[in-house]
Amino acid sequence: MRLREELPVDHRLATVYRYGAGGCGVVLLVFGALGFADRLSPFDTDGTRIAGMSTNGLLSLISLVFGLLLLVAAGIGGNLASTVNMVVGILFLLSGFAHTFILDRPANILDFSMTNVMFSYVMGLLIATFGMYGRVSGGLSHDNPYWRRRHTRQAARESLTARRADADALPAAAPRTGAPVPRGRR
Repeated sequence: MRLREELPVDHRLATVYRYGAGGCGVVLLVFGALGFADRLSPFDTDGTRIAGMSTNGLLSLISLVFGLLLLVAAGIGGNLASTVNMVVGILFLLSGFAHTFILDRPANILDFSMTNVMFSYVMGLLIATFGMYGRVSGGLSHDNPYWRRRHTRQAARESLTARRADADALPAAAPRTGAPVPRGRR
């Protein structure tokens, strides 16, 4: 089964994906814009701080790119926003892991500090959670579109049972005998 085959095209979870991508994208855009407003050099590692985190021009550029990517995904919405949220969230988590090991070393060209690492972990988890919301869980409800696509046979059985129960609940129509109904009894 390919990932895109199980994705419903239109569902109410798309709102969560949009707001998650949009909100996180705005935070990253603001951080990147503040870095550019300070006119930081691209590879400066002297510890310039913006919003409590150390930064340089390259980190500001990366923040702007990912912020714009999340905003575009929020604008498009739907399954694309969910997938972009998951991918960007995982990239942030990987960045946090990688930068944990290169703190205070010459390889730290993005001038990460421990605050940046923690921000990367938190933002990565937040973005990934928005992307996975309603898609990944052991206990998805049976009316969830992702559950229905993964369990098509059981969903069809449940739908048939529900339709039969609805049909049984309807009042029985009067049988037609073909005889005319007397005028006074209508």
